Amino acid sequence: MPDPDALPDDAYGRAVRRGRDLIARTSSTIGPDAADPAMRFAGNGLDCQSCHLQAGTQQFGLPLAGVWGVFPTYIGREDEVRTLEERVNGCMERSMNGRALPVEGPEMKAILTYVRHISAPERVGQSLHGRGSPPLPLPDRAADPERGRQIYADACATCHGADGQGQRLEAPEAAETGRRYRFPPLWGPDSYNDGAGMARTITAARFVHANMPLGTTFEAPAIGAEDAFDAMAFVNTQPRPRKEGLERDYPDRSKKPADAAYPPFVGPFAPEQHRYGPWKPIQDWLRANPDAARVTN
Repeated sequence: MPDPDALPDDAYGRAVRRGRDLIARTSSTIGPDAADPAMRFAGNGLDCQSCHLQAGTQQFGLPLAGVWGVFPTYIGREDEVRTLEERVNGCMERSMNGRALPVEGPEMKAILTYVRHISAPERVGQSLHGRGSPPLPLPDRAADPERGRQIYADACATCHGADGQGQRLEAPEAAETGRRYRFPPLWGPDSYNDGAGMARTITAARFVHANMPLGTTFEAPAIGAEDAFDAMAFVNTQPRPRKEGLERDYPDRSKKPADAAYPPFVGPFAPEQHRYGPWKPIQDWLRANPDAARVTN
């Protein structure tokens, strides 16, 4: 992976390192702890690397390395081709529960320069190995949030807290590191909102299985697949910020993921099945009935 610290102290090197800082220390650079109130674009205490691990460089840790050459690309949530700038701002408004960065501003340029730099081994149109999180076989049963409560207590609470509020740093360490949390909150006002990708249990379970507890790798998962589904079903039943306008997501309803846990719900399935599964019957119905899905109110 190209090393930003090996770059010279020129405009390009400074932009790459600034972009890395925005990803790794979001809360203090463009978040609620930014010194300038006008720079407080992120609305919670997370950093981008709370999900994009190791500043977006970890294989199967939702890496940013490898996304440069696949944008612009079609995204079903908006039912249009979107640029990388628009995708970044989707995260700002959802995972970071904030507002969009100015597309022509220095912060967006720095983030794009950093993503381009760490994506250097990639060929245009072909992302690097390790993008996203590895797929998991879907459980044949509904995910069980009550069982997930115990899994969370056993496997997650040590870092993220029994109350899900994470481990907040003391003021001196927060000032030194530029971060608000040692381990981020998974629910509550300082976490991702209900329109974020992590609010979808399939997406969240894949991430947890491949990467959690922190330090785990996809090659040796520590939390079993069904445990990951149950734990994240529990996490995603907990209170979190609400994003307005989610009913406008997926204008082509046939593209709406089976586990999108907000209305309108697609197909002849109860809302609880979208939230907890089993999801395969929903996916099968969507593939077989795309025209019927598109006319969902």
